[in-house]
Amino acid sequence: MAVKVTKAEKKVSYDKKLCKLLDTYQQILIVGADNVGSNQLQMIRKGLRGDSIVLMGKNTMMKRSIRIHAEKTGNNAFLALIECLVGNVGLIFTKGDLKEVSDEVSKYKVGAPARVGLVAPIDVVVPPGNTGLDPSQTSFFQVLNIPTKINKGTVEIITPVEIIKKGEKVGSSESALLSKLLIKPFSYGLIVQSVYDNGSVFSPEVLELTDNDLVGRFAAGLTNVVGPP
Repeated sequence: MAVKVTKAEKKVSYDKKLCKLLDTYQQILIVGADNVGSNQLQMIRKGLRGDSIVLMGKNTMMKRSIRIHAEKTGNNAFLALIECLVGNVGLIFTKGDLKEVSDEVSKYKVGAPARVGLVAPIDVVVPPGNTGLDPSQTSFFQVLNIPTKINKGTVEIITPVEIIKKGEKVGSSESALLSKLLIKPFSYGLIVQSVYDNGSVFSPEVLELTDNDLVGRFAAGLTNVVGPP
């Protein structure tokens, strides 16, 4: 008979695990994990190979473990992570190149249907073309003001139509139509929100900067400091 682990024991085990990772790694990606399932996480873990470790958990547990580590070691640098732990997030500890790890994470996205009530992360456009649906289905298109015609016994969409705007909630009519058209307009995966590197926290956009960008910014900074001749 398996011994049931108590909540207190789980917390202690999690603290040990996270503290050990903080002792081992100095580079961490803070990633948003909305709508990411366990199978998808498993794929991401496999894709990252051995130089990176993905750790999920409740924000309260992560914050607790980080504070415990700071108290035990006297190293307060990781406390900068706490303000990043908002919403459904996880941590990716890595010794690899931060840009390469971030790019690898972004590869693992899964298509998802437009379920009723979801807030659209992007604009959704229904493309023109034959839908394969019979004429009895035209009411769905009429409700959403999508121009159609009957071609060879099936409904054909004449022009592309934006039916959901980014930030809007998906309605029942939009959801039903996209489902009938077998369109999965959304894709979900881990999204890098912040980057921790040896005590500094910065935006993931910094990873996209080239050497030329950095030189240009440095030169612009010098110009601002020195001023015009």
